[in-house]
Amino acid sequence: MSRARESLMLKVCIFGGGAIGGYIAGHLARAGQCEVSVVARGKTLEAIRERGLRVITATDDFTVRVKAVDDARELGVQDYVFVTLKSHQVDDALDQIRSLMDSHTVVLPPTTGIPYYFFPDRQIAALDPGARQWHAIPPAQVLGCVYWIGAHVVEPGVVSQDGAKAGCPIGELNGQHSERVSRLSELLGASGIAAKVNDNIRAAIWVKFVNSLCWNPVAILTQGTLGDMRDAAGVVPVVDAMMREADALAVALGLDVGPDPAKRIALTLSAAHHKMSMLQDLEAGRPLELQPLRSSLNAVRDLTELRTPTLDTLLALASLRETIALNNLRPRELHS
Repeated sequence: MSRARESLMLKVCIFGGGAIGGYIAGHLARAGQCEVSVVARGKTLEAIRERGLRVITATDDFTVRVKAVDDARELGVQDYVFVTLKSHQVDDALDQIRSLMDSHTVVLPPTTGIPYYFFPDRQIAALDPGARQWHAIPPAQVLGCVYWIGAHVVEPGVVSQDGAKAGCPIGELNGQHSERVSRLSELLGASGIAAKVNDNIRAAIWVKFVNSLCWNPVAILTQGTLGDMRDAAGVVPVVDAMMREADALAVALGLDVGPDPAKRIALTLSAAHHKMSMLQDLEAGRPLELQPLRSSLNAVRDLTELRTPTLDTLLALASLRETIALNNLRPRELHS
């Protein structure tokens, strides 16, 4: 990074204080090899300021002090920015994210759905209406990142890891092993987070998108943990059928996604006690990230002209589940 402060400690901002953001911020802060800050709000912000950020893993339980703000403009320009918001929250945060950036800043946007930068030769309006993210966070300043971190918020400022394994492969969109991606990989690795440089990060993003696309709607409908879904007759075959429909789209797009669905399903089910993120949101009365999944599926299906009947059915049912849940909450909110 060719800036005056290159020899100083790197500045890393985690934009979002939820489960994934808290997990990453906590590990980086404990390692002490960079300046870590968190953009959070509400009770999470208050808890981090008052008591620090606590992270619980299968082998450890630690609390660290982290600078936490609700206005990113207080922090100044950063070297790396992890955007760990929900996908539907990013547009509203673009102005604050831009305040953390100069021409050298590297940003890692969320990848729940297919991200706006996924197709290097085209902009897809369905993925980024008005090209707002494309212009605010140019693809040249982006690293792809896939969060294979099963975690949940125990209470504000306290994050617990689900399962024994966690990691977040990162990569340049063109597959190069650049200085900026190698440096971040080393920084995360030193903190205890496996972050191997992936030379085909687009395929890794696809695999994570499909994982969310298939498991989250089923979790919303069954309200089961991964272990519950594993043990129930007939559930895993439905997920397998969904994944095979999605991977047919990948083949049509020329993507080599690697492991077949059976291996990916087995890996996901290894975190048997984990609740998928959208089920956590459903139980907490929060809006779900179904729209980014629908938009992504529609966008790639339009490019390939393939049909996805199983995926369409499960997404329709999950959308109704969300609508009913949110409608049931509103009367209570009116009297609270």
